[in-house]
Amino acid sequence: MLKRTMTGHASPILTTLLDTDAYKLHMQQAVYHRYYDVPVTAEFRCRGDELLGIYADEIRAQIETLQTLALSDDEYHYLSGLPFFQRDYLDWLRQFRLDPSQVNVRNNNGHLTIQISGPWREVILWEVPLLALISEVVHRHRTPQMGVDQAVAHLQHKLTNFRQQVGDWDMSRFQLMDFGTRRRYSKAVQEAIVATLKAEFPWLVGTSNYDLARRLQLNPVGTQAHEWFQAHQQISPVLANSQRAALQSWLDEYDDQLGIALTDCITMDAFLRDFGPGFAHRYQGLRHDSGDPLEWGEKAIAHYQRLDIDPKSKTLVFSDNLNLDKALALYRHFGQRANVVFGIGTRLSCDIPDVTPLNIVIKLVSCNGKPVAKLSDSPGKTICQDKAFVRALRKAFDLPLVKRAS
Repeated sequence: MLKRTMTGHASPILTTLLDTDAYKLHMQQAVYHRYYDVPVTAEFRCRGDELLGIYADEIRAQIETLQTLALSDDEYHYLSGLPFFQRDYLDWLRQFRLDPSQVNVRNNNGHLTIQISGPWREVILWEVPLLALISEVVHRHRTPQMGVDQAVAHLQHKLTNFRQQVGDWDMSRFQLMDFGTRRRYSKAVQEAIVATLKAEFPWLVGTSNYDLARRLQLNPVGTQAHEWFQAHQQISPVLANSQRAALQSWLDEYDDQLGIALTDCITMDAFLRDFGPGFAHRYQGLRHDSGDPLEWGEKAIAHYQRLDIDPKSKTLVFSDNLNLDKALALYRHFGQRANVVFGIGTRLSCDIPDVTPLNIVIKLVSCNGKPVAKLSDSPGKTICQDKAFVRALRKAFDLPLVKRAS
């Protein structure tokens, strides 16, 4: 079995609990209030099938450092000033500590395997810091000569090219958000990129990283992720009603705030069948995360029009494998027909010449001891080990049975 011993990089990579994506805290509050004792299991996937197991010891050591993270007084007061957090949750979060015993990390013949199990209210905060530290550990070893200087220099080149492409196009409705925490090159690179964008890119409207939002005085952005819809597959008494149950539970928690719904946990078509006039009016918009973005956007706009809702009153958030060039092309196509926002992650926070970003995720695989699935609109993003449950899910949502992608 391949092993890698600890190197000189033993100092903690993450130094604050807020170095995470906003949707994690937003979902955690809803779980805290509604599903306090629900158990879940999540697993790590490397879609590129790279041999990352050699870093298991170093990753495990970094995980141990996370148990000391806690909200500072300044961080607590910052969160208290936001309109969507409730005091009981923040008081609980102030006492919360990550528990490394919930995380099982192994080097499986060169492959990195990670499984996280425990109460959903706790497991929910592991995904983003785990992915961020895995990415940073790997890049430290693979390209130690790269860092902030190279990342910012490349960003400046991209910004120059972007401005040239814009020309005299009306950009008054263009909005960019940083979604780069999970697969960033490093914490320092992400901060340098976001700080540069704040100073030089007038269309930056926020970041999904709560720590950066607080320190750089940016809007924290994010609502819910796939796990919100996945868990409801085993929380809802009727599988076919699970997506509507997830949508309603979110509204019960947040009412008219944080109202961007993720559409692709079970495919866009299945989502729209559940997204009737009640939901369509109350939610502020939709988020795209798989499949053809042009096809998705046209379906979203047509759906609103069928419901006699002006698409210009709603927001479409594009967040699947974007870069600035793709965002500009989508803006030119949809920018005058709806409010459009572009969440760019890896192509900002890990875009350095001669650096290959990791294609890594952590997804729920069970809730209440039973399987859950993410089908999405891109077959390669399907996640579920239980073929029988995938068949049941497809039947419940009237989707054709197809061979499961790994």
